[in-house]
Amino acid sequence: MEAPQKYKILNRDTCKYLAIFLMFWGHLFAWVMLMRHPEASSPYSLMPLWMRIVTHFSIFCPPVMFFFIADGWKYTRDRRKYALRLGLFALITQPFDWLIFQPVYGWRQMNIMFTLLLGLLAIMAWESGLKLWQRVLLILGCAGASVLLCSDWMLFGVLFILFLHIFRGQPEKRFAAYLILTLLWQGISFIGAEMDAGFWLDKALDLAAMLAAYACMTVFYNGRKGRHPIFAKWFFYAFYPVHYLIIWTLERVTR
Repeated sequence: MEAPQKYKILNRDTCKYLAIFLMFWGHLFAWVMLMRHPEASSPYSLMPLWMRIVTHFSIFCPPVMFFFIADGWKYTRDRRKYALRLGLFALITQPFDWLIFQPVYGWRQMNIMFTLLLGLLAIMAWESGLKLWQRVLLILGCAGASVLLCSDWMLFGVLFILFLHIFRGQPEKRFAAYLILTLLWQGISFIGAEMDAGFWLDKALDLAAMLAAYACMTVFYNGRKGRHPIFAKWFFYAFYPVHYLIIWTLERVTR
């Protein structure tokens, strides 16, 4: 069941600006804490509560971007150019991603733009008109590539994008798929975890962020572009690598 029109107050660009605002502060706080306390098993536990909340709510950003990849499939004029653009910015972003995450995760970690690209390719495979087994095989290839690349949100990101597309006109099924994927993604973190109060707080904040992102995408999004769509499109592409450079610089000048 769709939300009443009176709640649909956010256009596409407003949703994205909100998402990258939360992403920036969450990434900043998390990375500064990781760099200053590399020995800590859980850097989040060293944060004051308000900072911990903001950091976890950076998780709001990826599902919103997944949604707009699925949404972009419907509205983009040239899907091949769209895929090439995502691939180009994935390559541009990677050195900046390493700048931040290489000390923590090593050189194998790839940025989320690769996941967005593979999610788009999975939609292209699904809509290709090939036989079902061929489409499933191509989609599994996209999901597998994300795992081999170790791209951020890898397997789950591809599946979020695909199911947000497939169930576009079926809100109940779309929400069910989103919730199941969210719980599976959350479930992995239970393996070998020390389930103390801090752990459950982190899981609750992650779930709240994911549900808030879904509300943004489906309850409050009105389906319209922003006032300056061309500027916004290139701003969002550029902001992702640039925000890593800003964070890296801020951490060093405030030591």
